[in-house]
Formats: sequence, C-alpha cells, structure tokens
Amino acid sequence: MTLPPLTIVLASPRGFCAGVDRAILIVEAAIAKYGAPVYVRHEIVHNRFVVDSLKAKGAVFVDELSEVPDGVPVVFSAHGVPKSVPNAAEARGLSYLDATCPLVTKVHREAEAHHAFGRQIIMIGHKGHPEVIGTMGQVPEGAVMLVESVADAEAVQPAHPDHLAYITQTTLSVDDAASIVAVLTRRFPAIVGPKKDDICYATTNRQNAVKTIAARCDAVMVIGAPNSSNSKRLVEVAAREGCAKSLLVQRAAEIDWSGLAGISRLGITAGASAPEVLVEEVIDAARAHFAVTIEEVKVTDETIAFKLPAQLLD
Repeated sequence: MTLPPLTIVLASPRGFCAGVDRAILIVEAAIAKYGAPVYVRHEIVHNRFVVDSLKAKGAVFVDELSEVPDGVPVVFSAHGVPKSVPNAAEARGLSYLDATCPLVTKVHREAEAHHAFGRQIIMIGHKGHPEVIGTMGQVPEGAVMLVESVADAEAVQPAHPDHLAYITQTTLSVDDAASIVAVLTRRFPAIVGPKKDDICYATTNRQNAVKTIAARCDAVMVIGAPNSSNSKRLVEVAAREGCAKSLLVQRAAEIDWSGLAGISRLGITAGASAPEVLVEEVIDAARAHFAVTIEEVKVTDETIAFKLPAQLLD
C-alpha cells in the first residue's frame, strides 16, 4: 500500500530550555553525589516522561516537604517555591538544592524589590500554577494581586494606584501578556514594569517559531504535558495564527492518526519541558501512516546555559 505524503514542519527552537536542562542536571548530579534516594518537591518540570526517567535513577517525588524524611537531600522544582519552603527545610536541618530557573528567580527578586520600595504588586499569571505560587510567596501575603486576563486588568482596584508595579509569569502567551499590560498602563500610567520582559526567552522563541509555521500547516501538534503552561500557550498561539487543527499530545501512543487523515503538512513543536526524544518518537510513529518528508524552520539559535548550584560543583 502506498502511504500518503506528509511534510512534517519542525519548529525550531523547540523542546528543552536552559532552565529545564539545569533542573534535570541538578537532580541527576545530586543522585550521583549523595546517592539515591534524592527527594524532589513537586515535579521537577512538567513532563511525565522526564519525571519517570528520574524516578528510575533514584529520585522520589513528593507533594510537600513534610513527606521528605530527615537526613536526605531535597530538590525544589524549576518553577520556584515560596520562601516558606526553604525556611521550613532549614528549620528541619534538611539539605536542599534549589533548581528554580534563574529567569524565575529574576522575577522573585523583582517582587522583593517592588515590595521594599512600597509598591503594590500586580502579577500577571495563572492562578494555582506553581510558578505563580512561588513568586507570590516571596513577599508577605496580600502584597500581590493576581490578574489573569484583560477583563481582570480592567476590573482590578489596587489600594495604591500611584505606587504600583507589575510582574509576570515567565511562560505566558507573549501577545496575551502584552494586551494585559496595555490595559494596566492605560489605567495606571505610573505603574512600574520590569527593565527586561519577564516572559522568558525560551517561551518567546517557541511562540515565534510556531507563529512562523502555523499558517502554512494543516495541523500543528505540540508535544508537552497538559499541566505545562508554555506547552498550552503554544497550542493557543498556533490556533490564533490560523491553524484551526492545533492539538497537545504527551506521547506518540495517544495520537489519533485518523483525525489527521487528509492533511499534507503537519507542524510539530515541543514545550520547553519536553525532550527531543519525544519529538523523534512522534515522527517515527507518523512514518507508519505517511510517507514523511522533514522540513525544519528555525527562527533563532539559543546559546544560553545556566550553572549548577555551587554545592554540586565541589
């Protein structure tokens, strides 16, 4: 049987970013240095394949610090944690490694600085996301107001509109965040923003790459986890750019290939916490249904790398 032709358009950059690379390396290096088990509070990054791979090497994932036994090292996830978490670890005498992405830490420091200057803070982000919880937890409760949408930005009523600052989650839709910031700056002209955009380079680059390929594809497939903010934003960006058939998948095994019958160009990208091996897995699965040709569209090169914590470099 002759397979129908399919051009797979690979968006680049895609997949792992420097912060995710660093977080995974921290867990692996901790296991190598201290021996298994090494405990990790929350998923180190939002990807089940990565989490399961680290479990196989000796990582134990827990929801709360109270589940970590005494005398073993614990790693905090790439999303960041409230100050109460390392404080609690120190109170128990636990050895901990902070795998918070340095670009998230940058936002933490911004929140602290705004609070020190007496500014009320508006955070643009998604309620309940670990990064938002961690960032809001850098300052006293009530110091940060959360805004999730343009409607929220129109409705928010800060107590001190002339002493106001905004920060953002690092994995938002660039366009959505810009729309929210536009409302805030119109309503509160004195509002102070970050010197450099809080949305991280990897989120921006992956969204730009999807924008470049979406209109020329019959479908766009984003490989990532359903709890991954940056992956879900990529699906939204593809749909907004004109590709109505935009979907999120975790693994090749869950793809309904019958739903892609008749397409000739399939765009593929991966969220910042999805490894390239999962992209290769999807491409291999596609070859069972189509005669595949690969086309890669690169919008920029990424050269950023982050150092490991000092205690792992001894």
